[in-house]
Amino acid sequence: MAQRVHQPREDAEFAFILRVSDVPVLAYFIGTWPKAIEPCRAMDLVVGGLADAYAGRLTAVRTDITRCPETTRRYGVTGAPSYVLLKDAEAVAHGTGPMSSTELREFVDAHL
Repeated sequence: MAQRVHQPREDAEFAFILRVSDVPVLAYFIGTWPKAIEPCRAMDLVVGGLADAYAGRLTAVRTDITRCPETTRRYGVTGAPSYVLLKDAEAVAHGTGPMSSTELREFVDAHL
């Protein structure tokens, strides 16, 4: 996974990342249950590449649904992988399911 992808261990850490980020945040939510593991691992590479390509324009945050339940509820996430693009801590776009690199870039570009 790219060094540029933050991985909060709890809701408070996620909130801190939102407060200090001066660029939009792409929160991608991962699950650790059996059916979610492989799709989420595949997205680690895609999101890592996006984080590198958009350095300085976007903060990527890999958010474990189990470790950040309050954050998961706040943004209406019900499955994994899921994506929420945030501007000033407000959700401006939601996406779900595995995406190719091109699809994820289009998702982000449409809402930046």
